[in-house]
Amino acid sequence: MAEPSTAFVADVFARDCASRAVFDDVTSKWASLALLALLEGRTRFNALRRRVDGVSEKMLSQNLRTLESDGLVVRDVIDVIPARVEYELTPLGREVAGHLRALADVLETAVAR
Repeated sequence: MAEPSTAFVADVFARDCASRAVFDDVTSKWASLALLALLEGRTRFNALRRRVDGVSEKMLSQNLRTLESDGLVVRDVIDVIPARVEYELTPLGREVAGHLRALADVLETAVAR
């Protein structure tokens, strides 16, 4: 008799799948907009906050921490006075943000009609 497979199967529809938690993080409004803004390049926190119109400092900070823990964003503290913090996408973050950009393009085109 064959042994059951112990291989991990990723399935976003499964309640306990890690991809589902990341999917939830990525599809939140502020996280999605932050990813789209970071697709434009490495960005300082305050510039990112200005780019994502309407987000509070607290919400942006929380979402960036979550995206960093998900492996989508890298936070770089530059040791100058005053300290400077910049964010950029990881390769996975760029891939995810690219798909979000395609979705945003479809929605912006539909609204413009």
